[in-house]
Formats: sequence, structure tokens, C-alpha cells
Amino acid sequence: MRIALLTIGVLLFFIVAPLASPLPGPGGTVIAAFGLILILRNSRWARHRFVRAKAQWPRVGAFIDRILARGSAKRRREAAKKLATN
Repeated sequence: MRIALLTIGVLLFFIVAPLASPLPGPGGTVIAAFGLILILRNSRWARHRFVRAKAQWPRVGAFIDRILARGSAKRRREAAKKLATN
């Protein structure tokens, strides 16, 4: 099942999203986000690369976390708010 979901994610991200991006509306972006979500949830290698890229480019990583509505990003933002208020 994981391999099937990973394959669907790769197809969405690398094939369908670029084909849908010239169309009017945010379709390509939404499709790419869904593909990236499937890839990150089903591939340990991709998650490791994503974390390393986020460490290298923290502003871009925070933006992508916010778009993907990642739970880990929400927990980090809440912890940072608590530290800022103390």
C-alpha cells in the first residue's frame, strides 16, 4: 500500500502538476501539494531530504510546512509562542 501511495504521489508531483500548472486557477499548486504530502508520508528517504532542505533554507521550509499544514510545524509554532509570552 505504501509503495502504491508513494507512486501516486510521485506521479502527481512530477507529471500531473506540471501539466495542470498552465491552466487557469491554482490547480497545479494544489496537485503538487497533495503529491508532496503523499511522498513525505510514505518515504523515509524523502522525509530526511526534506528536513535537511528545511534546515538549509528555514524560511522556505516554514512556508512549505504552513502550506502542507504539517502537524510538526504547528507544534513548533505553538511552542515558540509560549516561549515568547514567558
